[in-house]
Amino acid sequence: MFTGIITGVGQIVDSQPLGAEPSHGRRLTVQAPADYLADVGLGDSIAHNGACMTVTHFDAATGRYTIDVSAESLARTAGLDGLGRVNLEKALRANARLDGHLVSGHVDGVGQVVSFQSVGESWELRIAAPRSLARFLAYKGSITVNGVSLTVNSVTDQPDGQAEFSINLIPHTVENTALGDLAAGVRVNLEVDLIARYVERMLTAEGKLPG
Repeated sequence: MFTGIITGVGQIVDSQPLGAEPSHGRRLTVQAPADYLADVGLGDSIAHNGACMTVTHFDAATGRYTIDVSAESLARTAGLDGLGRVNLEKALRANARLDGHLVSGHVDGVGQVVSFQSVGESWELRIAAPRSLARFLAYKGSITVNGVSLTVNSVTDQPDGQAEFSINLIPHTVENTALGDLAAGVRVNLEVDLIARYVERMLTAEGKLPG
């Protein structure tokens, strides 16, 4: 589990195929911030732009580690198929504070940035969410964008079933995450509120499952 509170910004510095077939994924080498790997071991989970991945090798001296991303994960996420900055969060410890909201590290869908512009001292981020996730978006509800726990400021349903939602980003968030790299047209990983998913399941399953 995660919280959506980013603990560092890394850089994917190398991406190598794990095989010659389309069914093969890629091995990514990530440059972590200074001392980020001090408490990391092989097999640990780290979320990369909101997608939970397993550390397969690391070198604390250089601050670099590798993760293997399957073809399935590459097809269902954004930002893990090339080089560039990524938001990092280590898995939540049982005795840690829950500062964001409960995040599983499983990307529910990929959205697209509609606009990203400064408004006063902050930034307004508008994202088009796919139809499959539209019903989980609510005013003042929680949403994870590229691994960052954020609050929905508004939701506008579209005729095609999609939804466009807006988020207000304070300067601290823009400066301390990779969200500052976003621009119109960029694809982003979305994870909807976990509780909303359980509520939907309970409502849709009512009367359909044996009591």
